[in-house]
Amino acid sequence: MTVAAKHVIRYVVWLGRALWRQLTSMRTALILLFLLAIASLPSALLPQWYLNQTKTATYIKDHPWLGPILDRLGFFDVIASPWYSAIYLLLAISLVGCVTPRTIELVKQWRAKPGRAPRNLSRLPHHAVVTASDDPAECAERIRIALRHKGFGGWRAVVRTEDNGAVTVSAERGYLREVGNLVFHLSVLGLLLTMAIGSLFGYTGSILVTEGDGFCSSAPVAYDNFAPGRMVDGTDMAPFCIQVQKFEAAYDANGMAKFYRVQLGVQSGAAVHSDRYTEHMLNINDPLRIAGQRLYLLGHGYVPQFTVRFPNGDVRTYSAPFDPQDAMFTSEGVVKITDPPGYSGDAARKNQLAIVGIFAPSGLVTDGILTSAYPEMLAPAVAIQVYRGDLGLDAGQPQSIFAIDTRQVDKGLLVSQGRKNLNLGESMTLPDGTVITFTGAKNYVSLQTSYDPVQGFALLFGILLVGGILTSLTIKRRRVWYRITPAAEGGPRLSTGSRVDIGGLARTDEAGYGAEFGSLVALAGAPAMTPESAGEPAPLTEEVPRSEKERVT
Repeated sequence: MTVAAKHVIRYVVWLGRALWRQLTSMRTALILLFLLAIASLPSALLPQWYLNQTKTATYIKDHPWLGPILDRLGFFDVIASPWYSAIYLLLAISLVGCVTPRTIELVKQWRAKPGRAPRNLSRLPHHAVVTASDDPAECAERIRIALRHKGFGGWRAVVRTEDNGAVTVSAERGYLREVGNLVFHLSVLGLLLTMAIGSLFGYTGSILVTEGDGFCSSAPVAYDNFAPGRMVDGTDMAPFCIQVQKFEAAYDANGMAKFYRVQLGVQSGAAVHSDRYTEHMLNINDPLRIAGQRLYLLGHGYVPQFTVRFPNGDVRTYSAPFDPQDAMFTSEGVVKITDPPGYSGDAARKNQLAIVGIFAPSGLVTDGILTSAYPEMLAPAVAIQVYRGDLGLDAGQPQSIFAIDTRQVDKGLLVSQGRKNLNLGESMTLPDGTVITFTGAKNYVSLQTSYDPVQGFALLFGILLVGGILTSLTIKRRRVWYRITPAAEGGPRLSTGSRVDIGGLARTDEAGYGAEFGSLVALAGAPAMTPESAGEPAPLTEEVPRSEKERVT
């Protein structure tokens, strides 16, 4: 191997180590966590393909220049985009690199004994001298036992005998602070892992169901919107069926909802597709668990109903859910009639009808504008505008169920046939003799099915995360040393018992011990005094040899 090749290898090794150290630093982990939060913003601000394909396609159409660029960059499918996955993976690697050496270091610290007492305790930030009535050995053992039972978790204490005969007690506490810190970081890593697994093997689906109707969850096509995980093909979904039997809601005088709830008939397991239903009451924020899945009640709205009498004498009933626009449930929507009788082929496509309207459960007309005065259906009314022509559904492009494609109107392919406000039972006649009658409305409920195979682990990691950060914020690292010498060695003012020099050091905050150090001084058995009050400077001792005898707790 040539000298140049060796230099290249050394440089590559050095560069790899430098990059690894930088990646696994806590500073980098925090930066990546911040970048992940920033990268998640587009999923909240822009429509996503896996949540609502119709809305996403409409957004791209409405923004012909910006939409395709954002689509190619993955902004409409953020979770699956390469750049988001790269940040996610780098953050996971960084956390592993941060936590592993800190865990090893914590184990070493936990197994190690508290450090020996400094030679001059008076130089520590906290220092005091007290007298005790018992001899040094008994005083040290008494202090050691008291420290073991003091405070949450106690103190780890070591009793040592120095060569000059002095007995020292070295104690330390607060190891759980670092444990809490590690638990916090491991919980973040666990949440990242559970999120990844959930996005691979979980799914969510949403659907609007009219009161009196039902649906069966056995395949993605059963839902209005279905967001599968990357490893979900929809063939192994646990089937269940529900029947929306009755929707109930109550409102106060201001129209604020007191409660929403829906009475369901549920079939699962062997009872699916039978005539046996189990009744359940589904409430907001109280999901129903069926076949390992969670069924949520998200909200409700109204389904206006119309009876249409066509020129050939056929009478048909049509309805569609309307989208609430305010707290009083003034709703907008459209009823699309794609199969008008008496026409076939291309003529049927050119004579489709769209009843675009505003529905008010408690109608109030102000300056010709219909709004709702109360969310409950007390005086239902609609304001409709009818269009005839090609709805554009044959183009293969998804459309919103709440609106028509206005470009068809702009092109002249949909032509207005008139507008009118209708109360319950009133009709509107079109130029060709078609009569549209408003016959009432029903409630619909918005339901969502969610399946996450690791939701229990996510909850566990969330609890551990909160517990870990609270532990790391509340527990303080503390060190304290006691040097106990016979009273006769302390001078004429300390002629009996023992003299106890005490020094304290706070390892984690500049504020120090505060009042806590006073309680540690009190363990020695007498009120605190300073070296000056004892009439002499603090004693100096020689460094303790490594061969000394130790008693460890």
